[in-house]
Amino acid sequence: MELDVGGRAAYAYTGGKAFDAALPCLVFIHGALNDHSVWTLYARWFAHHGHAVLALDLPGHGRSDGPPLASVEALADWLIALLDAAGVRRAALAGHSMGSLIALEAAGRAPDRIERLVMLGTAYPMKVSDALLQTSQREPLKAIDMVNAYSHASIAAKPSYPGPGTWLHGANRALMRRVQAQQKGLNLFHHDFGVCDRYAGGLEAAAHVRCPTTLVLGARDQMTSPKQTATIAAELNANAPTQVKTVDAGHVMLAEAPDAVLAALRRAVA
Repeated sequence: MELDVGGRAAYAYTGGKAFDAALPCLVFIHGALNDHSVWTLYARWFAHHGHAVLALDLPGHGRSDGPPLASVEALADWLIALLDAAGVRRAALAGHSMGSLIALEAAGRAPDRIERLVMLGTAYPMKVSDALLQTSQREPLKAIDMVNAYSHASIAAKPSYPGPGTWLHGANRALMRRVQAQQKGLNLFHHDFGVCDRYAGGLEAAAHVRCPTTLVLGARDQMTSPKQTATIAAELNANAPTQVKTVDAGHVMLAEAPDAVLAALRRAVA
């Protein structure tokens, strides 16, 4: 599904069903150097179980026109404008990693429009180490390999786990390389890392969130450690019920623990 947001094309995967804004809407927001495809399983399940689904490509990623936007705040405004373009008054938001910060900021900016917030593989602040930032700037393909190694709970996942034909490390690496190559003249990986690293408005946004929130954390996440969520979870819980669910996975939990993540999402938006 293609939408016009601010005069530029924005793509959203609707889970194999025609989008119907009259149904309860669930919006999926991907992380750094990813696209809508990381949400395919989840988008299809909810689309075939009574929801209108929008699994987004952020500006400059996947099928959405660029340029990439420079801040979480700008991306949250873009997300709210996309809801307008789709004719959606109220929605639930599920964001992974960088996408969790965008979802948080959007829920804080438009609390009357967001009815559920799910933050997966999240942390606040989401600081990036100087070494990784510098490597992503000088040698982005090397940085992709580094992040790919850190993002998985184990370097020894069995072939075809969790499904036939699946290669977790290879698939994630190929996706990141493909998204990186789509932007000519711009190092998208370094750009996305900078967006995460600079975001400083999380506690302020959380203070304005009024909907139930669920944090889905990877027990073995080396990129966004579960220990880094205590402060933001407490701020969210001060205003609305907030739950924390831990799954046995690393940062790429969407691929590593699909059944557990789907179960957590189903409970969160029920």
